[in-house]
Amino acid sequence: MKQQTIELYDYHDWANQKVFEHLKELPRSIYQKKIQSVFSSISEVLVHIYLTDITWLGVMSNKSYHEIAENNNQVLEKVNGKSLEEMEIMYRELSIEMKEFFKHYDFDQRIYPEHPTYGRLETNIFELVQHVVNHGTCHRGNITAMLRQLGFQGIGTDYVFYLYVKKTGK
Repeated sequence: MKQQTIELYDYHDWANQKVFEHLKELPRSIYQKKIQSVFSSISEVLVHIYLTDITWLGVMSNKSYHEIAENNNQVLEKVNGKSLEEMEIMYRELSIEMKEFFKHYDFDQRIYPEHPTYGRLETNIFELVQHVVNHGTCHRGNITAMLRQLGFQGIGTDYVFYLYVKKTGK
């Protein structure tokens, strides 16, 4: 289970990096451009994915709902107005933090996060990482749709592309 979890997260990390690489090839104005979509800008989507990843790292670290909410408020202030390159650095730092967490976690251990609305959940790290990856995949799709709406090519970040890159090194 540990290897599967790490593999899933590696895919998520790879896909996020592909998005950053692609966005850096486009005109700078695209990142903050306001459009009519699920999110009002690509920068908003990247902040949302980032904040959600931090949230779930907090859950996996057994932080309380209130600790996570307080931290999220601080993170929102920290990411406000960040450039694409600054967000890329923050994503990289979060990825390192997540992978460091995986090194020291007992993957057989059950965890029991509590939410004020949804109650107590019995789960494990694999299920939560799977959620993080699914969530990221959904919103990377939003970015692709937004880019197409703006007249630019999207990004191929499907899991199968990650597998091909991993196998061939290309």
